[in-house]
Amino acid sequence: MARKSSLRDFQAYLAGRLSEAAQGHGGASWLGLDVAGEGWLVDLADGGEIVQAPQLVGVPLVHPWFAGIANVRGNLYAVADFAAFLGAPPTPRNANARLLLVGVRHGSNAALLVSRMLGLKKPENFEPAPADPAFPAWGRQRHIDAAGKVWRKLAVRDLLADREFMDIGI
Repeated sequence: MARKSSLRDFQAYLAGRLSEAAQGHGGASWLGLDVAGEGWLVDLADGGEIVQAPQLVGVPLVHPWFAGIANVRGNLYAVADFAAFLGAPPTPRNANARLLLVGVRHGSNAALLVSRMLGLKKPENFEPAPADPAFPAWGRQRHIDAAGKVWRKLAVRDLLADREFMDIGI
């Protein structure tokens, strides 16, 4: 029973932090994501809601990285498998897989399928790293944590404006 209580406490804490970030209160935070073994950071204000990956409905004649359509509480979301979009193997559909509803704040029902969430990260615990000019603008920015791990920072608005990301048809 203690474990359920701890999970409830964590969910309440995370919901509070997400609410504070959306309202502009509290310190800045990033959400850590695991995408095909690589660490990604997303501003909480841009991150939107996180949900366990539901059943997806496939769509014909789309790129393999377009995972399908998800129904989340009566709203339809276009789901991109972020790992596959990056050219990595598709995200395993297991208990750790999550949908990050990234487009709501920007007027788009877009979601990213990711391997798992890595929790909240404080920007002050990272050092800026040189940008990666070979990468698109939405993932060019990088940071290094105290352990020396390099993380990419996802610029959600830039991703949603990227022609390749928005063109799902083959």
